[in-house]
Amino acid sequence: TMHIPDGYLSPTTCAVGYMAAAPFWYGGLKRVKRMLQSRLVPLLAVVSAFCFVVMMFNLPIPGGTTAHAVGMGVGAIILGPWASLLAISIALMIQSLFFGDGGITAFGFNSFNMAIAGSFAAYFVYRLIAGKSEITAGRRVAAAAIAGYVGINASALLAALEFGVQPLFFHDASGTPLYAPYSLSVALPAMMFAHLTFAGLAEAVITGGLVAYLQRTNPSLLETTAITGNRSATGGLTTAGGWMGTRSMWIGLGMLMILSPLGLVAAGSAWGEWGAGDFQDPGVRQEIAHASGNVAPPHQVPSGMQQLAKTWNAPLPDYAPGFIHNESVGYIASAVIGGGLIILVFSGLSWVFRRRTETTETP
Repeated sequence: TMHIPDGYLSPTTCAVGYMAAAPFWYGGLKRVKRMLQSRLVPLLAVVSAFCFVVMMFNLPIPGGTTAHAVGMGVGAIILGPWASLLAISIALMIQSLFFGDGGITAFGFNSFNMAIAGSFAAYFVYRLIAGKSEITAGRRVAAAAIAGYVGINASALLAALEFGVQPLFFHDASGTPLYAPYSLSVALPAMMFAHLTFAGLAEAVITGGLVAYLQRTNPSLLETTAITGNRSATGGLTTAGGWMGTRSMWIGLGMLMILSPLGLVAAGSAWGEWGAGDFQDPGVRQEIAHASGNVAPPHQVPSGMQQLAKTWNAPLPDYAPGFIHNESVGYIASAVIGGGLIILVFSGLSWVFRRRTETTETP
């Protein structure tokens, strides 16, 4: 996983995560301000909602764990890295606050890993490989696939490092880990195997496939990150915004939402997403050890993890609304609710920036 839960990172590490992410959030908002006051709000929202839903499709990983794509390649190529990091951070915020997917304390590093590092890595790889090729060139499809693959693996590597340094720096007098219990020697292979193989290939297919689709249906969406395209703040997007301009993307997203219960097929938890109680369940302990190079987890729940795990109780945990008894219907409802909340956030940001502009311009 890359959705680090509450309790796996020490408070000090979490503070570093927020400090690392904050300048990028600030820079992203400043750069995207013009987009938020234009017809491009639906495009920002649909890319963010796309990433939200893609992350619900869990893939089975040999060893009994799961992983998922993120969509950072798609975000970086359509929006550019600054708008992409905001779009994905907002998707991660909704997941954390409402669905308990990723911790509130770890939100800084979850955003830094997936939204920020992932977007920038994907963006630079895409630009490097695509070069000055035409918007409709096959080279851009290959560049997009490789960019998505590199982006998600850069994110996974950072998450593995954050997990792996916890026992080194944060342990009690006897050396017992207080938070994430596995060292780098376990965390790195466990995380990277899942992402260098299944999750990375999924990200490559999604990114390359979407770029190929847009080349045929709406190539103007690819102009922002193309050296041959318009280099203004909104690039080629000025002709592609609005609700009507993004209609086909919203229809595609709706279809993805309907298919989202396929993400329930993969059994087991993602590596590093086990609940505090799982460390005392004999069956789950066996699964944890099997997924961790046959290194047994600690016999007791790490004390720091146990304390921080209760930081926040999400209203719709695990994408399973309590008022819906059918698991698949609940999953689809969660996808729709998440998408709706993302639209609300972007609409709210747009309203705030418009109001500030109007106030500034009013004599």
